[in-house]
Amino acid sequence: MNAPEPFEHFLLHGDDKKITIIPDTKVPNAATFSLNKEDHTLGNLIREQLLHEPHVVFAGYKVPHPLVAEVVVRVQTDGEITPQDAFTSAITDLISEISLLEERFKAALRDKRDELNN
Repeated sequence: MNAPEPFEHFLLHGDDKKITIIPDTKVPNAATFSLNKEDHTLGNLIREQLLHEPHVVFAGYKVPHPLVAEVVVRVQTDGEITPQDAFTSAITDLISEISLLEERFKAALRDKRDELNN
């Protein structure tokens, strides 16, 4: 079979980097971020969060090949902030949102358990 082993989709090997930043030389205030060992799930989350950033002009992602666990995110800003700053801000906001979701889920789970125990 030509498909890689399942663990190859999430384990980094040796000197593999999780994120590689490639500045765009043709378009001002743009960069491409290559996310190693990731898929559509994270790519779409980051793209959506980047589009909520006020200084982001363009945000898109693609998976170059379905058998390679890599997502490429392209970001262009208006020049007020760098693409790296926009990317970092989007990731920080996502972490906050996921933490809030986790807290609310745990609270709802506790409430449901309490309801069932009474």
